Amino acid sequence: MKPKSNPPVGSVCNPPEHLLHRRLFLQGLAGAGATSLMSWNGLFSLPAFAEQARREQKHCILLWLCGAPSQFETWDPKPGRPTGGPFRSIPTKLPGVHVSELMPKCAGILDRLALVRSMKTEASEHLQGIELLNRGSGPRPPFIRPTLGSVLAQQLGHLDSPIPNFVFLDPCPEGNEFKRFKAGNWAGWLGAQYGPVRVGGQFQIPNISRVADTTTTDHEEREALRRFLTKKYGNERQSAAASSQNAAFERVKGLMSCAPLFDLDRLPARDKAKYGPGAFGMHSLLARHLVENGAPFVMVANGMPWDCHVMNHEIHQMLVPELDRVIFHLVTDLEERGLLDKTLIVMMGEFGRTPWLNASRGRDHYPDAWSLAMAGCGIQPGVVVGATDANGIEVTENPFNEKNLFATIFTALGIDPYTAYDLPNLPTFHRVEEKAPPIREILA
Repeated sequence: MKPKSNPPVGSVCNPPEHLLHRRLFLQGLAGAGATSLMSWNGLFSLPAFAEQARREQKHCILLWLCGAPSQFETWDPKPGRPTGGPFRSIPTKLPGVHVSELMPKCAGILDRLALVRSMKTEASEHLQGIELLNRGSGPRPPFIRPTLGSVLAQQLGHLDSPIPNFVFLDPCPEGNEFKRFKAGNWAGWLGAQYGPVRVGGQFQIPNISRVADTTTTDHEEREALRRFLTKKYGNERQSAAASSQNAAFERVKGLMSCAPLFDLDRLPARDKAKYGPGAFGMHSLLARHLVENGAPFVMVANGMPWDCHVMNHEIHQMLVPELDRVIFHLVTDLEERGLLDKTLIVMMGEFGRTPWLNASRGRDHYPDAWSLAMAGCGIQPGVVVGATDANGIEVTENPFNEKNLFATIFTALGIDPYTAYDLPNLPTFHRVEEKAPPIREILA
C-alpha cells in the first residue's frame, strides 16, 4: 500500500524536453491506455523517459555489518584508556579527528564521509537489534513494518525496470539471529513485490534459464495465461496474495533479462583484485556494479563475523582491514563514475560493543553508545557529529536513535520522512514515527 502524499504545487509541462518526474508521471497513469504503457519494458522503451529517469535516479547501498563491529576498533578509538584496547589511533583528513589505525584508507578519505559517534538505541540482542535498525522502529504486533530496503524499493524503484528494486547480497545463509531475520517478512504491509531478491555465494543468479525445449513464443503465451488467471482470481477473491504472486513472476522475468549483471566474471580483474577475494568485498563490488546499472537499493551483508564475544582484538585485526579497503574503493569508485552524489552509502551494524572485555577477551553487545558512517547522496562530507566520554561508556553529545537515523536516510534521498501509510481501518503508521528529527548536522 502506498503512503499518502499531497499533490505537488505548481507542476508545469516544459516542452520540448517534457521533464518527467517519476511520481508525477505514475500519478497520471490511471487513465485509459495506462495498462498498455505499463506493459513489460513499455515505459522504459520511451527514450525521453528513460533518459530522464537515469538522470534523476537515486540509489542506496547499505553495508550491513552483521554481528556489530566495535566502535573502539573503527570510528571512535580510545587509545591509552582502560577501554581502548591495543590499537593506536591515527590522524585523518579532518584536523583533530582520529580513527583506528586499522583503517588507514578511510582515514585518507574521511573528508568524504560523515561519522555519527553518538548512536544510542534500546535493543541489546541481535534479532531485536537487526529488526530495529532495519525497520526504524520497534514492533507493534501484529503489524509488520517494512524494512528500509522495502520502503526505498517502493520510493526509488521503477515498476518497469528489469533490475530488482531491492537486492540483498548475502554470502552466508548460516548465522543464528540473522538467519531468523532473513526468514521473516521484509516488506510488511507494502506487499511481497517490495521484498528483496536474495543472491549470494556464487555471485550469479541460478536456475533462471528457460527450459531448452520451450520456445520463446510458448513461454510468453504460458506467462500471459498465468497472468490472466492470477489477475482474474485476485479480482474475484480480492486477494492480495494473487497480486504478490504476479509481482514475483514479473520479477523472475526481469531477472532472466538482467542476470549477466550479477556475473562478476564479466567485470575487470583489476576491480576484483582491489576489492579483495572475500565474499564481502566481492559483494560490495557487485553492489557498485548494480548501482551503475540502475539498481535503487542494494544491501550487502556478511553473516555474523563481527560478533566478537571471544578474542575481540584478533577478530577486528582480521576484519577491519577488509572493511577499510571496501569502503575506500566503493566511495572512490562511485565518485569517479559521477554516482556518489546520487548514491547514499550507509555503513552500520545493529549496535556497538562493550567498553570492557569479558573473561574471553571479547566485547559483548552494547547499544548505549556506538558509531556508524554515511557518505554520498544528501550527506555533508567531512562531518563528525556526537561524542562519547573518555572511556566510550556514555554518549555525551547529541544522542541519536534509529528514528533519527531513518529520518536522516529518507531526507538525504529526498523522501518525506513523516508521510503516513494508507492502511484502511488500521492504526496510523508513518515512515518515521514521533516526527523524530533527522541528524541535521550531516545533511547537505
